[in-house]
Amino acid sequence: MAAGATGYGDILKAPHAVRLLVGTLVGRLPNATGHIAIVMFTRAEGGSYTLAGALAAVYGIATAVGQPLLGRAVDLFGQPRVQLPAAVVSALGMVLLTVSGTDVLPLAYAAVAVAGLFTPPLEGGLRALWPSVLGGEDRVHRAYALDAVAQEVMFTLGPLLVTLLVAVQSPAAALLVVNALGVLGALSVVVSRPSRAWRSAPREAHWLGALRSPGLLALLAAFLFVGLALGSITVAGVAYADDHGRESVYGWLMAALGLGALVGGAVYGARQWSDAPERRLRVIVALLALCYLPLTLTPGVVAMTALAALAGLFLAPALACAFVVVDRHAPRGTVTEAFSWLVTTFGVGAALGTAVAGPAVELGGTAASFAVAGAGGVAASLVLLVTQGVLGAPEHPADVPPGTENDRSGAAEPGFSSGHQA
Repeated sequence: MAAGATGYGDILKAPHAVRLLVGTLVGRLPNATGHIAIVMFTRAEGGSYTLAGALAAVYGIATAVGQPLLGRAVDLFGQPRVQLPAAVVSALGMVLLTVSGTDVLPLAYAAVAVAGLFTPPLEGGLRALWPSVLGGEDRVHRAYALDAVAQEVMFTLGPLLVTLLVAVQSPAAALLVVNALGVLGALSVVVSRPSRAWRSAPREAHWLGALRSPGLLALLAAFLFVGLALGSITVAGVAYADDHGRESVYGWLMAALGLGALVGGAVYGARQWSDAPERRLRVIVALLALCYLPLTLTPGVVAMTALAALAGLFLAPALACAFVVVDRHAPRGTVTEAFSWLVTTFGVGAALGTAVAGPAVELGGTAASFAVAGAGGVAASLVLLVTQGVLGAPEHPADVPPGTENDRSGAAEPGFSSGHQA
């Protein structure tokens, strides 16, 4: 059923919504561009591609480790006490890298590790705030879709910003400017009233935290493979461009992939959905896998660009629907941590995808590397199918207690589960 008047405009008109969305996107710029900026800086310092890749990998691993840990800290101590200090420490890590350079390798590795480990979990924090800002369940779900679309814009424009800063000034300046913007973005979020007022619901003391939810574990397993598929496409796209002798082909493929995700996310969020999100997610991921498979045909550039757009079509809807499922299955009081685990798992999967796709190119050519993406999509779909027993609707979805976790304004609709479960 069409959303009609209650579209994206309704979301953006809500008090604080634009500020929180923009602040979060700007605050996440260092994470979206960190690996690119590190590689460019290392090369400018005279370091090898091997060193550049190693530093970027350490940054990525440290970020993956830090997100759920900081997410748990946010659930325990609130957003302002964690998000802003973490953003400052992360930025100082990048400052240390620009000042010390890459001559003293232990210091360079330590700098990028600190920058990654303290990357603030702004993404999970925003999703924890949406219910208090928007109130109704349908509006929150539409905000998740808007969030997924905005991510595609950020991951497209962020690298362009770094490239521009490098061209105008230097790689060191790019690192400093992007991380300064990141701190300002985090500051804009945490001084807002919704962020200052937000409190996590009381939580059961458990060392596993959000990971004690079987449904959440099933979802994370599936999105590990979705991340693997997406990561392998980035490597396979380079191989395809090499086959056709034009570097610009890679840019066209990645732009088409992003455009497909933008269109898919916009259409998905413009509708109201009445079915269970867990069932809907199985359908969307199955379609995502189906759209990855034709990439193995590796046709001419025009047709391949169209296939790349098709491959991206269901990515943003899959993410938006996954956000809803996380919200329903996260144990009470662990909503930020749970969202951060999804970010981490997706990132680890993407790193695995890039690692697997490289040897696939060497052994079987470009088509084999795209087959890794197809296999990842199929594996994700199978995981959701096999685990549908534990990834069903929560048995006892908890109402949002007024004045706690996701309902600081008391505006949530009755029966709307927001990041906690009885």
